[in-house]
Amino acid sequence: MRYARVDRTSVTVAEYLRREETSATRNEYYRGEIYAMSGGTARHSRITLNILRHLEAATPGTHCRVYTSDFKVQPTHDAVYYPDASVVCGAEQSADAVLTRSPCLVVEVTSRSSYRTDHGEKVQEYCASSSLQAYLIVDQHRRRVVSYLRGATQAAWRRAEHSGNDTIVLPCPTASLSLDDVYEEIELPPLSVTELDEESDTAGYPVAP
Repeated sequence: MRYARVDRTSVTVAEYLRREETSATRNEYYRGEIYAMSGGTARHSRITLNILRHLEAATPGTHCRVYTSDFKVQPTHDAVYYPDASVVCGAEQSADAVLTRSPCLVVEVTSRSSYRTDHGEKVQEYCASSSLQAYLIVDQHRRRVVSYLRGATQAAWRRAEHSGNDTIVLPCPTASLSLDDVYEEIELPPLSVTELDEESDTAGYPVAP
Protein backbone atom coordinates (compact mmCIF):
# COMPACT_ATOMS: atom_id res chain seq x y z
CA MET A 1 0.00 0.00 0.00
CA ARG A 2 1.22 3.51 -0.88
CA TYR A 3 3.15 5.37 0.42
CA ALA A 4 5.62 8.15 0.84
CA ARG A 5 8.26 9.31 -1.60
CA VAL A 6 11.65 8.11 -0.39
CA ASP A 7 13.73 11.05 -1.64
CA ARG A 8 13.72 13.84 -4.19
CA THR A 9 16.40 12.35 -6.43
CA SER A 10 15.39 10.93 -9.81
CA VAL A 11 16.81 7.44 -10.39
CA THR A 12 16.85 4.91 -13.21
CA VAL A 13 15.09 1.55 -13.07
CA ALA A 14 18.47 -0.18 -12.81
CA GLU A 15 19.48 1.96 -9.84
CA TYR A 16 16.12 1.36 -8.17
CA LEU A 17 16.54 -2.41 -8.56
CA ARG A 18 20.06 -2.26 -7.09
CA ARG A 19 18.77 -0.29 -4.10
CA GLU A 20 15.90 -2.71 -3.63
CA GLU A 21 18.28 -5.64 -3.24
CA THR A 22 19.52 -4.25 0.08
CA SER A 23 16.51 -2.21 1.19
CA ALA A 24 15.02 -3.02 4.59
CA THR A 25 11.60 -2.00 3.26
CA ARG A 26 9.76 -2.61 0.02
CA ASN A 27 9.52 0.28 -2.40
CA GLU A 28 7.81 0.83 -5.74
CA TYR A 29 9.14 2.79 -8.72
CA TYR A 30 7.33 5.27 -10.95
CA ARG A 31 8.93 7.59 -13.49
CA GLY A 32 12.25 7.98 -11.71
CA GLU A 33 10.78 8.24 -8.21
CA ILE A 34 10.84 5.66 -5.41
CA TYR A 35 7.89 5.28 -3.04
CA ALA A 36 7.93 3.39 0.24
CA MET A 37 5.12 0.93 0.88
CA SER A 38 3.24 0.79 4.16
CA GLY A 39 2.02 -2.32 5.96
CA GLY A 40 -1.36 -3.91 5.41
CA THR A 41 -4.31 -4.83 7.61
CA ALA A 42 -5.40 -8.28 8.73
CA ARG A 43 -8.40 -7.99 6.38
CA HIS A 44 -6.11 -7.08 3.47
CA SER A 45 -3.93 -10.10 4.17
CA ARG A 46 -6.86 -12.52 4.39
CA ILE A 47 -8.47 -11.26 1.17
CA THR A 48 -5.14 -11.60 -0.62
CA LEU A 49 -4.73 -15.15 0.69
CA ASN A 50 -8.22 -16.08 -0.53
CA ILE A 51 -7.40 -14.85 -4.03
CA LEU A 52 -4.01 -16.55 -4.13
CA ARG A 53 -5.54 -19.84 -3.00
CA HIS A 54 -8.20 -19.83 -5.71
CA LEU A 55 -5.75 -18.75 -8.43
CA GLU A 56 -3.29 -21.47 -7.42
CA ALA A 57 -6.05 -24.10 -7.49
CA ALA A 58 -6.73 -23.23 -11.15
CA THR A 59 -3.12 -23.59 -12.39
CA PRO A 60 -2.43 -27.37 -12.39
CA GLY A 61 -2.02 -28.58 -15.97
CA THR A 62 -1.50 -25.03 -17.28
CA HIS A 63 1.58 -23.01 -18.18
CA CYS A 64 0.65 -20.36 -15.59
CA ARG A 65 2.31 -19.66 -12.26
CA VAL A 66 0.96 -17.58 -9.37
CA TYR A 67 3.18 -15.20 -7.40
CA THR A 68 2.75 -13.36 -4.11
CA SER A 69 3.48 -9.72 -3.32
CA ASP A 70 7.18 -10.52 -2.86
CA PHE A 71 7.57 -10.76 -6.66
CA LYS A 72 7.80 -7.50 -8.58
CA VAL A 73 6.02 -6.69 -11.85
CA GLN A 74 7.42 -4.22 -14.38
CA PRO A 75 4.54 -3.48 -16.77
CA THR A 76 6.38 -0.63 -18.56
CA HIS A 77 9.80 0.98 -18.54
CA ASP A 78 8.42 3.68 -16.21
CA ALA A 79 7.03 1.52 -13.40
CA VAL A 80 7.86 -1.38 -11.10
CA TYR A 81 5.24 -2.56 -8.61
CA TYR A 82 4.65 -5.21 -5.95
CA PRO A 83 1.07 -6.34 -6.75
CA ASP A 84 -0.70 -8.39 -4.11
CA ALA A 85 -0.96 -11.27 -6.59
CA SER A 86 0.26 -11.85 -10.12
CA VAL A 87 0.08 -14.60 -12.70
CA VAL A 88 2.69 -15.26 -15.38
CA CYS A 89 1.95 -17.70 -18.21
CA GLY A 90 4.25 -19.23 -20.78
CA ALA A 91 7.98 -19.51 -20.20
CA GLU A 92 9.03 -20.60 -16.71
CA GLN A 93 10.50 -17.84 -14.53
CA SER A 94 14.06 -18.30 -13.34
CA ALA A 95 14.14 -19.31 -9.69
CA ASP A 96 16.35 -16.27 -9.04
CA ALA A 97 14.18 -13.76 -10.94
CA VAL A 98 13.12 -10.73 -8.88
CA LEU A 99 10.55 -9.42 -11.35
CA THR A 100 8.55 -10.20 -14.45
CA ARG A 101 7.99 -8.00 -17.48
CA SER A 102 5.33 -10.39 -18.82
CA PRO A 103 2.43 -10.47 -16.37
CA CYS A 104 -0.82 -12.01 -17.58
CA LEU A 105 -2.93 -11.04 -14.55
CA VAL A 106 -2.31 -8.70 -11.62
CA VAL A 107 -4.38 -8.10 -8.51
CA GLU A 108 -4.23 -5.12 -6.16
CA VAL A 109 -6.17 -5.18 -2.88
CA THR A 110 -6.72 -1.48 -2.41
CA SER A 111 -6.54 0.61 0.76
CA ARG A 112 -7.18 4.23 1.66
CA SER A 113 -3.52 5.08 1.03
CA SER A 114 -3.32 3.32 -2.35
CA TYR A 115 -6.86 3.85 -3.66
CA ARG A 116 -6.14 6.66 -6.12
CA THR A 117 -2.90 5.03 -7.29
CA ASP A 118 -4.57 1.65 -7.87
CA HIS A 119 -7.46 3.24 -9.80
CA GLY A 120 -5.37 5.86 -11.59
CA GLU A 121 -1.66 5.48 -12.25
CA LYS A 122 -1.65 1.69 -12.07
CA VAL A 123 -4.56 1.32 -14.49
CA GLN A 124 -2.55 3.17 -17.12
CA GLU A 125 0.74 1.38 -16.41
CA TYR A 126 -0.63 -2.15 -16.09
CA CYS A 127 -2.90 -1.77 -19.12
CA ALA A 128 0.06 -0.56 -21.17
CA SER A 129 1.72 -3.96 -20.73
CA SER A 130 1.57 -5.96 -23.96
CA SER A 131 1.21 -9.26 -22.07
CA LEU A 132 -1.41 -8.30 -19.51
CA GLN A 133 -4.89 -9.74 -19.97
CA ALA A 134 -6.55 -8.77 -16.69
CA TYR A 135 -6.16 -6.29 -13.83
CA LEU A 136 -8.33 -6.65 -10.73
CA ILE A 137 -8.74 -3.98 -8.05
CA VAL A 138 -10.24 -5.52 -4.93
CA ASP A 139 -11.84 -3.36 -2.23
CA GLN A 140 -11.09 -4.42 1.33
CA HIS A 141 -13.82 -2.25 2.88
CA ARG A 142 -16.81 -3.37 0.86
CA ARG A 143 -17.81 -6.24 -1.40
CA ARG A 144 -16.61 -4.75 -4.67
CA VAL A 145 -14.08 -5.65 -7.37
CA VAL A 146 -13.25 -3.53 -10.41
CA SER A 147 -11.92 -5.54 -13.35
CA TYR A 148 -10.08 -4.47 -16.48
CA LEU A 149 -10.09 -7.23 -19.11
CA ARG A 150 -8.34 -6.89 -22.43
CA GLY A 151 -10.69 -6.80 -25.40
CA ALA A 152 -10.32 -7.87 -29.02
CA THR A 153 -7.50 -5.42 -29.73
CA GLN A 154 -4.34 -4.53 -27.83
CA ALA A 155 -5.65 -1.10 -26.80
CA ALA A 156 -9.24 -2.08 -25.99
CA TRP A 157 -10.06 -2.76 -22.35
CA ARG A 158 -13.40 -3.63 -20.79
CA ARG A 159 -13.94 -2.14 -17.36
CA ALA A 160 -16.58 -3.65 -15.09
CA GLU A 161 -17.66 -3.35 -11.47
CA HIS A 162 -18.59 -6.52 -9.59
CA SER A 163 -20.57 -6.76 -6.38
CA GLY A 164 -22.99 -9.04 -4.58
CA ASN A 165 -22.71 -12.62 -5.86
CA ASP A 166 -20.95 -11.73 -9.13
CA THR A 167 -18.35 -13.98 -10.73
CA ILE A 168 -15.38 -12.80 -12.80
CA VAL A 169 -14.22 -14.97 -15.69
CA LEU A 170 -10.42 -14.86 -15.75
CA PRO A 171 -8.35 -15.37 -18.89
CA CYS A 172 -5.24 -16.62 -17.09
CA PRO A 173 -5.45 -19.05 -15.58
CA THR A 174 -8.72 -19.89 -17.29
CA ALA A 175 -11.04 -19.89 -14.30
CA SER A 176 -13.93 -18.20 -12.56
CA LEU A 177 -13.37 -16.14 -9.43
CA SER A 178 -16.51 -15.34 -7.48
CA LEU A 179 -16.86 -12.60 -4.92
CA ASP A 180 -17.79 -15.37 -2.50
CA ASP A 181 -14.28 -16.74 -3.13
CA VAL A 182 -12.66 -13.33 -2.65
CA TYR A 183 -14.48 -12.43 0.56
CA GLU A 184 -14.71 -15.89 2.10
CA GLU A 185 -14.85 -15.55 5.92
CA ILE A 186 -14.12 -11.80 5.67
CA GLU A 187 -15.94 -9.42 7.99
CA LEU A 188 -16.46 -6.07 6.26
CA PRO A 189 -16.98 -2.79 8.15
CA PRO A 190 -20.16 -0.72 7.80
CA LEU A 191 -20.20 0.93 4.37
CA SER A 192 -20.96 4.39 5.76
CA VAL A 193 -17.67 4.37 7.64
CA THR A 194 -15.53 3.64 4.60
CA GLU A 195 -17.25 5.42 1.73
CA LEU A 196 -14.48 6.44 -0.69
CA ASP A 197 -14.15 9.00 -3.44
CA GLU A 198 -14.17 7.25 -6.83
CA GLU A 199 -13.56 10.22 -9.10
CA SER A 200 -10.30 8.79 -10.42
CA ASP A 201 -11.41 5.18 -11.02
CA THR A 202 -10.80 5.27 -14.77
CA ALA A 203 -8.18 8.04 -14.71
CA GLY A 204 -9.09 8.93 -18.28
CA TYR A 205 -7.82 5.61 -19.57
CA PRO A 206 -9.61 4.56 -22.80
CA VAL A 207 -11.69 1.45 -22.18
CA ALA A 208 -14.09 -0.38 -24.44
CA PRO A 209 -17.79 -0.21 -23.52
